Amino acid sequence: MDEVTAVVRDYYGSRLAGRGDLKTDACCSSEPLSPRLRSILDAIHPEVVNRSYGCGSPMPDDVDGLTVLDLGCGTGRDVFMLSALVGGSGRSIGIDMTPEQLAVGRHHQAEQARIFGHRTSNVSFLEGRFEDLSSLGIADASIDVVISNCALNLSVDKARVFAEIRRVLKPGGELLFSDVFASRRLPADVASDPLLVGECLGGALYVEDFRRLMTAVGWPDVRVISKRTITIGHPYAERLVGPTTFWSMTVRAFKLDGLEDICEDYGQVATYLGTVPDAPAGFVLDDHHRFIAGKPMLVCGNTAAMVGESRLKRHFRVDGDRTMHFGRFDCSGPGASARAEAPHPSGCC
Repeated sequence: MDEVTAVVRDYYGSRLAGRGDLKTDACCSSEPLSPRLRSILDAIHPEVVNRSYGCGSPMPDDVDGLTVLDLGCGTGRDVFMLSALVGGSGRSIGIDMTPEQLAVGRHHQAEQARIFGHRTSNVSFLEGRFEDLSSLGIADASIDVVISNCALNLSVDKARVFAEIRRVLKPGGELLFSDVFASRRLPADVASDPLLVGECLGGALYVEDFRRLMTAVGWPDVRVISKRTITIGHPYAERLVGPTTFWSMTVRAFKLDGLEDICEDYGQVATYLGTVPDAPAGFVLDDHHRFIAGKPMLVCGNTAAMVGESRLKRHFRVDGDRTMHFGRFDCSGPGASARAEAPHPSGCC
C-alpha cells in the first residue's frame, strides 16, 4: 500500500466521523439540488449522508435502466441516489478504498432498497483502487455513466484512472465528476502533506495539466459545467499552499469517436426537445451551452456529437452532418470574455 493510500484510508476511515470534522470547505458541496434529487436525498439514512464528503453534485440526468459507476463512493450517498434514479432495472456500483466507509453503505443497503421500492438491491459496493478496475470485474464497455465526487484527486496515477474510465465506458458513455483543481502545480513536499491530501487539496490537478492529461488518454474535449472558488479557512493549510487558488469544478466528457481538440463548424444545428426530467424549459450541457426547449442552436461538431450520439440523443434533434466544413466554430457572443478568463480544461470554447 503506497503512502498516499495509507493517508487516505486513515483520514476517511479513522479521523473523520462526519462532515463537521473536515478542516476546509474543499470537500463540502454547496450546489443546490432539484426537488426530485432533494426528495431522494431525504430518503437516505442520515449516517450515510453525514459521512459523505463531496465537492459537488455530479448526478446524471435520465439514467433509468442504465448502469452507473461511482468512483470513491465512500458510505454510498451518491450510490444510493443513483439507485433510485436508475430504477429496479438499472445498476448502481460504488468503488472505494476505505473499508470503514464501505461498511456503512453495506449496512444500509437492504433498507435503502426497500425504501426505494426495489424487490432486490440494485447496488454493489466494491473495495479497491480506481487505477485497476479490471481487477474488480469491471469489463470493457460495460458502464453507461461514470461519476465521482471529489475522489479522483486522491489517485496516485491519474492518467491510468482516466484511461480505465474510458475503457469501461460504452461507446457514447459519459464521465461526469466533481473535483478540486488548482491554479498551479504544488511542490512535491507540499502536495504530500497528510492534511492537504486528506482535504483533497494535495492531489488537486493543475488545470492545464488536467487538459493535457485528458487529451493524452483520449479525451480531447472536456466540458466544465460549474465551478466555485474554494475558501480554505485553515491557517496551516493556507500557509502551505501560498498563493494557489483552488476551484471545485463539475466536469463532463463523452467517449465518442471523432471529437476534435477545438470547436469546428460544420453548420450543424441542435434543438432540445424539452424531455429531460426536471428540465422542461432548458438543458445545461456545460457552462456555455444552455439549450432552450424548442429553440434551434448552431453548434460545433463536438457539441453535435455530444447531444446526438450519447444517452442524450433521445432528447435532441440534430440537423446536419460533417460533410461540409466551414472552419473554426465562432464562439464569440455574450459571456465570451468571461469564459476566456476562467480556468478551462478543454480545447473547446
